[in-house]
Amino acid sequence: MSPSPAAPTHCPYCALQCGMMVGRDDNGAWAVSPRDFPTNKGGLCRKGFTAASLLDSPERLKRPLLRREKRGALEPASWEEALDFVADKLIAIRAASGPDAIGVFGGGGLTNEKAYLLGKFARFSIGTANIDYNGRFCMASAAAAGLRAFGLDRGLPFPLEDIPEASVIIIFGSNPAETMPPIMQYFEEQRRRGGRCIVVDPRRTATAKAATDHLQVTPGTDSALANGLLHVAIQRGFADKAFIAERTSGFEAVRRVVARYWPDRVERITGIPAKKIEEIAELCGRAPSLMALSGRGPEQQSHGVDNVLSFINLVLALGQSGKRNAGYGCMTGQGNGQGGREHGQKADQLPGYRRLDNVRHRAEVAAVWGIDPARLPKPGLSACELLDEAGRAIRALLVFASNIVVSAPDALALAKRLGALDLLVVSDFFLSETAEIADVVLPVAQWAEEEGTMTNLEGRVIHRRPVKPPPEGVRSDIDVMVGIAARLGDDTLGKSADNVDDEFRRATAGGAADYAGITRERIDAEDGVFWPCPDAGHPGTPRLFLDRFATPDGRARFHAVEHMEPAERPDAEYPYFLTTGRILTQYQSGAQTRRVPSLVAAEPAPFLEIHPDTAALLSIRQGDWVHAHTRRGAVTLAARLTPDIRRDTVFAPFHWSGAGAANALTNAALDPISKIPEFKVCAVALERASAPTAPASAREILHS
Repeated sequence: MSPSPAAPTHCPYCALQCGMMVGRDDNGAWAVSPRDFPTNKGGLCRKGFTAASLLDSPERLKRPLLRREKRGALEPASWEEALDFVADKLIAIRAASGPDAIGVFGGGGLTNEKAYLLGKFARFSIGTANIDYNGRFCMASAAAAGLRAFGLDRGLPFPLEDIPEASVIIIFGSNPAETMPPIMQYFEEQRRRGGRCIVVDPRRTATAKAATDHLQVTPGTDSALANGLLHVAIQRGFADKAFIAERTSGFEAVRRVVARYWPDRVERITGIPAKKIEEIAELCGRAPSLMALSGRGPEQQSHGVDNVLSFINLVLALGQSGKRNAGYGCMTGQGNGQGGREHGQKADQLPGYRRLDNVRHRAEVAAVWGIDPARLPKPGLSACELLDEAGRAIRALLVFASNIVVSAPDALALAKRLGALDLLVVSDFFLSETAEIADVVLPVAQWAEEEGTMTNLEGRVIHRRPVKPPPEGVRSDIDVMVGIAARLGDDTLGKSADNVDDEFRRATAGGAADYAGITRERIDAEDGVFWPCPDAGHPGTPRLFLDRFATPDGRARFHAVEHMEPAERPDAEYPYFLTTGRILTQYQSGAQTRRVPSLVAAEPAPFLEIHPDTAALLSIRQGDWVHAHTRRGAVTLAARLTPDIRRDTVFAPFHWSGAGAANALTNAALDPISKIPEFKVCAVALERASAPTAPASAREILHS
């Protein structure tokens, strides 16, 4: 078979959204080649290069599956039978318990148009308040902090091209060398130009090894470190008094709080030597341009919003926000984590970053939908709150583009709660761990089989083009929504779906995230367009806040932050910190990457990173099985000894399920503002095990 012409599109994985070409190779297999796009500049990571290998996977779902009896097997069904079954159940549940007894759970991999329509489907077609998405597990703390400090949340308020221009960069708890490798070319260029890059992380990650400085902080002490740096900067006269007076408010309260965070005290809290704190503060204070970038490390904590606000305080006090090549940014993780939280699948939001609790915002969206604003529900339950009510107040759950049995905290308890639902519906293209326990599984199209827009970590809206049609029998998520809505008595959602691109842009018009001027034709011509872009004549906005912040008075807000302990600290019974994260060859819940043979060969199983000194105390050697248990569950993992982690801390990747499911251990304690769970800090006990625990499927856990 001769190769087919390759088509331009974008990677299905992280928020960098690398440009790529996809076509058939000489052997007729789908293959990827790099594309010179502004974000990745021709670079791709291992996951990107192998992304097309799943397009013809024998594991693809091609027919709906239906569990006709609660404890029976999933059996093939027609689309009509499956959708009728779902609708009949939803109608009965809505009649018996009200529309809020139905939950909808979305994902950061959905296109902007799908995320928009999912919000409309939930709130209009079903009438429920209870819709949220897996982005609540990722960027929610940074989003909430950005809204409070700047009046607007966009992952990076500047383009990636500004990174090499920064004199000093501090990366708090992010490991882009493994999570989005092509972005490292920007940091490498920054260092080639003489810049300093400081990484704050309990692990000496690949990113930390490439940096000029590494601060190996105690888990859960990020805000104390930021307060300590600001304390020294103010003491040494680096605060930008003119900027503070002209462009901010609330500084005095912060100054009073950080006055108590002298270096010796911060050393006792964080483990970072006082002299190092003073050195880094001096470096930041003298920097012509300073960037502070955060990742999931500080954000996925029960005080994640405060952590991010403390970084923002540092940047604002030094006058390093609202100018080129400087400021605070969030290293957004999921492919459309940014766009996914802007357009309606978050519990409190409407399209364009409007808020459900704002009367004017409700009226604006209701006008586009042609309904009375009173028909829109109030804000609903956030992701973890929604899942916590499964089997109780929530009787039915519809899941799109998310594998919550692997990705949610306290996963063993969640599997059992899902089993108590009257109805669990999962739309996916593989039989994920969540799909395995569903009552109905609906096969949907993959990334290269549908068209839509995505928004990357820098706020650049890009065009995901279809490369091939979906297999026969497979439908799109939009078709699923329309089919269910019609059976629930809403025949209008189909009209929205027919014109979803145009309606979506109209629904965002006038909102903070205004996409009204962003057409697919324009995206193709300009290699993406940065929002806000209110009309066709607007150039887009690569850099926010240059003239004013998005608050009513145009000023950024300081927020006084006191360091607070994590929800759970080590003690005599559970003497170590556990932190979790991603690794180079896997992505999120692994539903895709664990099906790519070369990625599995590179990292076939989960593991537990332990410092050699800690391992010696427990008689654990390299490769030994280790039984790790917390107050929530236990797993058995192979020991990977490394001096790159703190002696009081162990690390496990979260991409696996069964006996190696790291999220069987994690704590569902929530940040009170962002409602993000505390994936990054909990207390764990370790002991050497003689053999691995037999893996249990989610269905076995459900019925145990």
